Parts: sequence; structure tokens; C-alpha cells
Amino acid sequence: MVSIQNWMRCSPAWIFFCFCCLPLLLLALPMPPKGAGIAPAGHSCRLRKISFQQSYIRNRTYSLAKLARLSDQDTDNRLIGQQLYINVQETNRCYVMKRVIEIIVDEVLLSVPRNRYPYIHEVAQFLAALSTELRGCKFAGHREHVEKNLEEMKDKIKQLGVSGKNKAIGELDLLFDYMENACTEAPKRIVTSKGGNKKKN
Repeated sequence: MVSIQNWMRCSPAWIFFCFCCLPLLLLALPMPPKGAGIAPAGHSCRLRKISFQQSYIRNRTYSLAKLARLSDQDTDNRLIGQQLYINVQETNRCYVMKRVIEIIVDEVLLSVPRNRYPYIHEVAQFLAALSTELRGCKFAGHREHVEKNLEEMKDKIKQLGVSGKNKAIGELDLLFDYMENACTEAPKRIVTSKGGNKKKN
């Protein structure tokens, strides 16, 4: 009974504190910095450089591409190249390469018999892992140009048939380098000659 009486005597003071003083105290607290807790733009469109520095998978990818190019007589068409970046801002290039990887893995590498090329399963797994790591990478802006460029690449592979898939495999080394260039913090410049050879500066 005494405790109830004490609470009743104190309650007006607590009511005054809660409704008058507490809001003022909360307003006086420092606000967190603007943007705190928000990942910077493009943060999810970045891969670790070390992913591309593994000599084992790099050698596998380059060897596979070199082998496929031996039977590629088509020098007029190019699947992986700067044409994929037409009307695309540099900040969106990693997203483009993520989409290219998904197409190459799903429509080319996984549809080719494993015994046709060595290392193809390992390279497909590696590229699929990169795509998974970039699952949060989103395109900023309108994607009409990107979708158009990707559709042109897919159509070209289909039109060329078996040789189109072979060409895509023969350009895996380019895909590897373009991916590294677009999605790592320390990109390297890729210069491709007319004949399809590449130089790294």
C-alpha cells in the first residue's frame, strides 16, 4: 500500500519528465553522419583482386581459350569486346560483364560436352562463382542499351551455331580480362588488336 502511494506521488513528476524533458533530450543527441550504414554506390559491383590472381584458374582459362581458337576460322565476328560497352557508363561495366558471364556459362559452357574441351567444367564453376559473388550488383539508370548489346551478342552466338559456341570459348581469356578490368579496384587497360590478340598495359 505504501509503495502504491509513493508511486502515485511520483507519477506526476515522471509524466512531466516523459512528455516534456525526454523529447528535448532526444533532440539534443548528435545525429549520425549522412549516409552512415549505407554501402557506397557500386560497392556490390566489386570483386576481390585476388580472385583473378590465382595462376591455376588463369592458366586453365587461357589454355581453354587458346585450344578453342585453333578451330575458329571466323575472324570477322567478335563476341567479347568494347561493343558491349556502347552507350554504357563506366560505373555500369561490371554489371554488363556479370550478365555476359551468366550468358556464357548458361548458354555455352554448360551446353558443351565436358569431354570436348579440357578444363571447361572448372572454368565454368569459377565464372559461376564470380557471378554469384556479384549477385547484388545492380545497374544504375536505364538498361535499354545494355539489353540491346547483350541480345546482339546472344543472337550472334545462336546464328553461328556450333562455331558460335566455339568462338565464345575461344574468347574466355578476353572475358577473364574484361571482368577483372571492370570489377576490381585496380583495373588494367586491355588493348585488343584487329586480329584478336590482346596486350596488357
